[in-house]
Amino acid sequence: MRGELVVRGGRENNLRGVTLRVPLGRLTVVTGVSGSGKSSLVFDTLAVESQRQLNEVFPWFLRNRLPRFERPKFEFVENLTPAIIVDQKPVGGGARSTVGTMTEVNPVLRVLFSRCGEPSAGLSNMYSFNDPQGMCPSCQGLGRTVRLDPGMLLDESKSLNEGAIRHPAFAVGTNYWKRYAEVTRYDGAATPAWEDAELLFDPDKPLRDYSPDERELLLYGGGFRTQRPHRPHGDDAPPSIAVNDYEGLVPRFTRRFIKPGLESLSERDRKHAERVVSEGVCPDCRGARLNERALASRIEGQSLADLCTWEIRELVGWLADAKVARDPVGGPAVAAASAALRRIDAVGLGYLTLDRPTRTLSGGEGQRLKTVRHLGSSLTGMTYLFDEPSVGLHARDVDRLGGLLRALCDKGNTVVIVEHDRDVIALADHVIDMGPGAGAHGGEIVFEGGVEQLERSGTLTGEHFRTRKGLKPSARRRTPTGVLPVRGASLHNLRQVSADIPAGVLTAVTGVAGSGKSTLVTGVFAAAYPEAIVLDQSAVGISPRSTPATYTETWEPIRRMFARAHGVEPGLFSFNSTGACPGCQGRGTVTMDMAFMDPVTTVCEVCEGRRFREEVLSYRVAGKNVVDLLAMTVDEALEHFADQAGGADQGARLVRRRLGPLSEVGLGYLTLGRPLSHLSGGERQRIKLAHRLHETGSIYVFDEPTTGLHMADVEALLALLDRLVDAGNTVVVVEHDLDVVKHADHVIDIGPEAGANGGQVVFAGTPEELARTADTHTAEYLRRALPE
Repeated sequence: MRGELVVRGGRENNLRGVTLRVPLGRLTVVTGVSGSGKSSLVFDTLAVESQRQLNEVFPWFLRNRLPRFERPKFEFVENLTPAIIVDQKPVGGGARSTVGTMTEVNPVLRVLFSRCGEPSAGLSNMYSFNDPQGMCPSCQGLGRTVRLDPGMLLDESKSLNEGAIRHPAFAVGTNYWKRYAEVTRYDGAATPAWEDAELLFDPDKPLRDYSPDERELLLYGGGFRTQRPHRPHGDDAPPSIAVNDYEGLVPRFTRRFIKPGLESLSERDRKHAERVVSEGVCPDCRGARLNERALASRIEGQSLADLCTWEIRELVGWLADAKVARDPVGGPAVAAASAALRRIDAVGLGYLTLDRPTRTLSGGEGQRLKTVRHLGSSLTGMTYLFDEPSVGLHARDVDRLGGLLRALCDKGNTVVIVEHDRDVIALADHVIDMGPGAGAHGGEIVFEGGVEQLERSGTLTGEHFRTRKGLKPSARRRTPTGVLPVRGASLHNLRQVSADIPAGVLTAVTGVAGSGKSTLVTGVFAAAYPEAIVLDQSAVGISPRSTPATYTETWEPIRRMFARAHGVEPGLFSFNSTGACPGCQGRGTVTMDMAFMDPVTTVCEVCEGRRFREEVLSYRVAGKNVVDLLAMTVDEALEHFADQAGGADQGARLVRRRLGPLSEVGLGYLTLGRPLSHLSGGERQRIKLAHRLHETGSIYVFDEPTTGLHMADVEALLALLDRLVDAGNTVVVVEHDLDVVKHADHVIDIGPEAGANGGQVVFAGTPEELARTADTHTAEYLRRALPE
């Protein structure tokens, strides 16, 4: 394949009219500091325009049912090819999605069992836990049962009137509460008489005084109708009588909150429900998800559920040796399943099992599984766009990743990668470096060329790519002030693991992906020391209404300052409340649905993008209104509030205290009002870190904090971690980045491999000892990463 894919005049987000040139059929890496415009160029421009134009080839009827994409801001594009995006978004899929269903290995194995299983359960759908004919009837194919625990729901010492039912939906005065506290039996009379009837339950009687029959009626009763007063027009209106079928607490709660699945509830409802339910392995299928008929069907002594519990590398070996592999009926299914499983093993995920829920996968695991799905495709001439595929990967696994990316190119495809990892950059045929800085200081292409030219380019990326850090001098290594022990850890793949986390120093916990690092640190250690402040890989909310000011809880004291100064309500100074522009409801933009055409977003004509009502802008504090403040960068705001904080204004001091960490983590260039949805992955990671830094604690736990960070940004992160340690805190970092390992005072290496072959402490000591004496994957790659 020859030629270039060209996008001219890109202006999305902070891009400054850049022209992107990507050589077709080659591997291109786009680099630059976090927030420099890499994602704006590759994903917000190139990917969106490819998807938008691809949708145009379909008839109007289909296009109206496909996702709508607004045309990105650019002038011209040529040689555009269909794009496949492999991003870091969580795989998700709910409780019914597993590794087997996502990779489509499960359907192949179901075909194999439908043809060769004895006794046969029937067609392949009879072996599916997502089909009513194959699923376990007790758990509906989920493998686990969730049941309401009456002991957790009820406060036996209280009456119904005192709030004996401990769930907001059944709180005193709610409609559900009235169906127990205010009902009488309905005898079917044409004109029901409620006043003269006896209440079903005494609302002033403590539940502990209920008779067994009363308790049974409250929890499980049914089969009759009740009546209660109903005032649809307010308490002062005369009551009508509402007649309803009676339903006990347990069946009502189960129908309303459990049957739909806890994951389908809103976050608020799910949290309340989880407090009063108990979850466990289904007693009928014992977690296998399938019904008895499907489980009874076997091939060479193994059921389909048995095979799904094996690690993928084991399953590959079993299929290769199985007699059914040479069967003319089962052979094709075995070949198809084996090919898919080998691809999964080849990218370092052989430790996974097919029954692993996809919602439990890390971002790196999910991204590699997405990539594996495309390796079996015969399509060529495609453009694959990867968003930091090295995330969550050990240096050993990055080597495997390189082979995978090369395989895509060798099939005649173009590969474009947004990446910070030094080893991935080294794979590139072509490098595009964005910068020179971040935010308003970025948005330009500062270098294009090969890897060797990058080293001599003088850009920030080039300087860090060329320079390899050494180990921290022993004179700078801190001495532990004690130990924080973990004993007999057995969670997931950990097998009676014991470890001593040194106190008062920086500890890096390392190991290949799936070895048990996060389980040990964010699972066992954090549970043993609940006072620890844990910053994990959970996503930052990216609502367009969320900004750095609102996310870090900085805007609340600012609103109170304005309200106090002018004697008005604080809600007036929120674009999410009464102060919102009526034309755009506080969004600043208006998106118009153009029916069969692409949607168009324009700046709101009413507020001109300022998001607030006109009258709000007349209120000023220290010469600035709220729009002026939202347009300030973090550093400008810190300076603005400095004079006020120097006086007696506690609100200004609080604002500076909450904004300070944003500047510390290198986000001083962000404006207070920039939507989080416009931030890069690295910026979101750091804004989450900054938000938690104003909390006080003596133990900090970080799970891969370098995710999304440029090599220069990692240096700033290390300086921040040093400040935490020097202030007397214990800092534990789960990390793959070898620059972090070199900088640590202590290293705990988990392994030796992943999954069942991991879960052990294979080294504990200083980075020097790891590099000099250890025989582990981390030690091997640490030695390679040291200066010669």
